[in-house]
Amino acid sequence: MRFLSILLSLVVVVGLSGCANKFRTYDGPEVTRVVVMKGDRRMYLMHHDQVLRAFDIEMGFAPDGHKTEEGDGRTPEGAYWINRRNPNSAFHLSIGISYPNAQDRAQAQARGVSPGGDIFIHGTPDLNLGQDDWTAGCIAVTNREMEDIYAMVRDGTPIHIFP
Repeated sequence: MRFLSILLSLVVVVGLSGCANKFRTYDGPEVTRVVVMKGDRRMYLMHHDQVLRAFDIEMGFAPDGHKTEEGDGRTPEGAYWINRRNPNSAFHLSIGISYPNAQDRAQAQARGVSPGGDIFIHGTPDLNLGQDDWTAGCIAVTNREMEDIYAMVRDGTPIHIFP
């Protein structure tokens, strides 16, 4: 009986230690900006002009063009900031992009539509969708990659999203 108790305790500890791996540490060069090249489906974490890491990305379900309104399935293009973090994201981990900016809001208001919001860089849901460009406008990477990005990129970091 004692052996079973020890074995059960060990299984619980090992299981819980897997959860702790979600939050990684990073002590390398500062990420000074994030660059997204939508056409190449690549994202780069930069330290000035040096690429620290590069990632394949998935985007909104209608990726061509700049996001102009809520529900259009496009990933925004332009200059933004990383402005928030969500450690309890439905998509593993996520960091927020400051979309919509003043120009995005003005353009949408002139057309009488909502610009949308809640644009993030995030991991994937527990359910594997098995398709490219499936988000509502966000930028998606693997969960393991998102753990590194979450550790490396700080709030206030500029992000430039190019066509």
